[in-house]
Amino acid sequence: MATRKVTSIIRPRGTRDFTPEEMRKRRFVELQLRQTAELWGYREIATPAFEPLELFTLKSGEAIVEEIYSFKDKAGRSLALRPELTAPVTRMYVNELQSYPKPLKFYYFGDCFRYERPQSGRYRQFWQFGVELIGSTRPEADAEVIALSQALLECVGLGVDIHVGYLDVLRAVFCELDDETCALAMRLIDKGDLESLKSIPNGNAAIKIIKGTDPLSEAENVVDISYLLTVLEQLDSLGIIYTVDFSIARGLEYYTGIVFEAYIEGLGAQNQVLGGGSYRLAHLFGGEDVPATGFGVGFDRVMAAVDVEIKEPVRVMVISTEDTRREALKVVNRLRSHISADIDLMGRKMAAQLSSANAQGFDYAIFVGHREIMLGNLTLRDLNTGKQDSLTVDEIVKRLAEAE
Repeated sequence: MATRKVTSIIRPRGTRDFTPEEMRKRRFVELQLRQTAELWGYREIATPAFEPLELFTLKSGEAIVEEIYSFKDKAGRSLALRPELTAPVTRMYVNELQSYPKPLKFYYFGDCFRYERPQSGRYRQFWQFGVELIGSTRPEADAEVIALSQALLECVGLGVDIHVGYLDVLRAVFCELDDETCALAMRLIDKGDLESLKSIPNGNAAIKIIKGTDPLSEAENVVDISYLLTVLEQLDSLGIIYTVDFSIARGLEYYTGIVFEAYIEGLGAQNQVLGGGSYRLAHLFGGEDVPATGFGVGFDRVMAAVDVEIKEPVRVMVISTEDTRREALKVVNRLRSHISADIDLMGRKMAAQLSSANAQGFDYAIFVGHREIMLGNLTLRDLNTGKQDSLTVDEIVKRLAEAE
């Protein structure tokens, strides 16, 4: 019989495994974000992990195919793992939600996939928390979404630096340029390469607005910014601290006016954790031309910055002999209605069970031996102090509930 070759299989490049400790922290932060969005009146939705490839090329152009995971299924249909979640949410709106009363306020959380070179803070599989408000052209909608972005980051203990821009300003500066030159100008602004921008027609005018000491006054000389000023007034009323930043050059293809980004300290070059703005996408996917505003949070970057102490639940190991195992199973089953309880599954002796409980970081051990069964009480031992007491199951549940 041929010997089977054993191959070591490692996880795909650009992905990660998460330990139980890491997952507890991630779920805690995720829950804070969910609860905050719910308090603001947003409801959760979810979309498929893969979509028609056309959904993303219509939004971002054919060049995006080089940056995503795309494939053909067995029927020859062109599909893609979602690289972001705004387009899928808009597709869902067009397919199923156009008749719903406006405005629609949604939040979502899911993993996305991009085929790019993995580097610090960037992965091929990453998670995004996002918010979309669909159906309002009012400045109140933009102001609320920006304010919510701050609330979400602050709810997990992060200080946030919000920058607010207005794409109508850049559009006005470069309105006479052809599409290709305009796109080049926007890329240079996005990269912060203002030196190269000087060679673009009207580049110096854009730099004057971006770097000016009074950017609002400079912008007013180019285009009507009354809508932006109204949004900023409402942010002031909400107590939101922000910086006016006309260098935010998010995609001109579908963003329509207000754009914003949020930064946090301690992440170096990857300190932008959130970005969004007002946009129109639904008409590209066969729906009505409806206004929307929203943002996406880079959840993995948030996790890299957040510093929270997650209290582990009290963990109990029920220890028994082979002869008393049936009674021990009854005990652990009853405990599990109230606390995290476990029992040996390896057929170990009692001493080995106790040693394993200590090694795994259990807080308490409950002994169910012949003596305990005869007395009608169980022995509860605190594995941190060594102190132990003889108690009924009800008394143990009460004691441990108080220790949570």
